[in-house]
Amino acid sequence: MSTALSIRPHEKYYGVYVVELEDGSIRLATKNLVPGHRVYGERLFKQGNLEFREWNAFRSKLAAALLKGLDDQPIREGDRILYLGVASGTTASHISDIVGLRGRIYGVDIAPRVMREFIIVADVRKNLYPILADARKPLDYRHIVELVDGIYADIAQPEQAAIVADNADVFLKDSGYLLLAIKARSIDVTKEPSEIYKREINVLKERGFEILSVVHLEPYDKDHAMILARYTRRK
Repeated sequence: MSTALSIRPHEKYYGVYVVELEDGSIRLATKNLVPGHRVYGERLFKQGNLEFREWNAFRSKLAAALLKGLDDQPIREGDRILYLGVASGTTASHISDIVGLRGRIYGVDIAPRVMREFIIVADVRKNLYPILADARKPLDYRHIVELVDGIYADIAQPEQAAIVADNADVFLKDSGYLLLAIKARSIDVTKEPSEIYKREINVLKERGFEILSVVHLEPYDKDHAMILARYTRRK
C-alpha cells in the first residue's frame, strides 16, 4: 500500500480522483471496486476505509485523454457500456470502478490470449462480461449485449469509425456517448495522423455522431487521439 498526502475528487471528471504523493507529484485514481485487488500492478492508496487505484496514463488511453484535457468524462455509476477491443482489461477495470455494481461493461475482443487475461479480471469484478468476438460483426453478439449508454472503443483495425458506427446502430441508445481511441498507424501507416483523424471524424459525423471533444494523447501514446462524441439514432 502506497502513501498519499491527499486524495480528492477531480473537480471536472465524474468518478475520478486526484492523488497527491509525498514527492508533490499528482496522479489520477479511481475508487477500488474490489479492495485489495490490483489489475496491472498499479499502486493502491488508502483514505480512511476507502481504497483507491492509481490510474496510469501510460497504460490507459482514457486516463491519458483526461490528463490532456478531454472536455468531459461521460461515464456514470450504473451505466451499461459496450467496450470494443477490451484486451486484458486495464482501462475496463477503471471504468468498472466508476460504473459500480449497478453498471455493466460488455468487453469484446477477438484475441483469445488477451481474452483469457480479461476473464481473470472479470472473475473478480462482477460487472465485467467477457465476449470473445469480432467487433466487425456486431450481430454475432446481439443476443448477449443490451442497449447501452455508451461505447468505448480501442480497436487496432482499419476503418475504426465505421466499425464503431455499425455497433452503435445496433446497441447505442439515442444520445448515447462514444469514447473512441483512434490509432492512426493501425489505419494507414503511409498517411499523416492528422489526416487519419479528420477522415475518421468525418465518418462518425456521417453516421450520426456529434463530435464534442478531440485530444491528442502524446506523450502517453504516440499517433493516438481520443474522440468524445454523442450519437443520434436514425429514425
